[in-house]
Amino acid sequence: MKDLKDFVVTIPNYPKEGIMFRDITSVIQSAEGLQLAIDSMQNLVKDIDYDVIVGPESRGFVFGMPMAYNDHKPFVMVRKPGKLPRETISQSYDLEYGSATLEIHKDALYPGEKVLIVDDLIATGGTTEAIVKLVERLDAKVAGMVFLMELKGLHGRDRLKDYRIEAAISYDGK
Repeated sequence: MKDLKDFVVTIPNYPKEGIMFRDITSVIQSAEGLQLAIDSMQNLVKDIDYDVIVGPESRGFVFGMPMAYNDHKPFVMVRKPGKLPRETISQSYDLEYGSATLEIHKDALYPGEKVLIVDDLIATGGTTEAIVKLVERLDAKVAGMVFLMELKGLHGRDRLKDYRIEAAISYDGK
């Protein structure tokens, strides 16, 4: 059986010189890779008690939806501004070269609900930190988070040190 890392294609110097880009499309383009990714992520959080999965567009949908389906849990989407049809709350956050905003439906979570955040990547932790703020503004509780991949050199864990973080694959660099 292949290791999950065997499905990740590394592209040197993309999108700029010195970056080792870890491409996850090669993981999900393989039936074996996709199944291994979902199973690996699900196994890492099997002991977490949670009520709902929250995932950001679009890759959080890719991994969060099958996990929610497997565990018979609801899935809540976090999206870019203007993409959700009902009343939302929003959270802005800083990126390397600018800023971004995420939104969640105002009625998507209930007070005290236990949330598992699912996404493809933890790098600096900025996107996930914004999701945490949205979840907590709705008085729900973050039970944990799981990622397909972690880039340890960008120290996202440090930013989210108060939460349980799991990653199926870890790379030491950036």
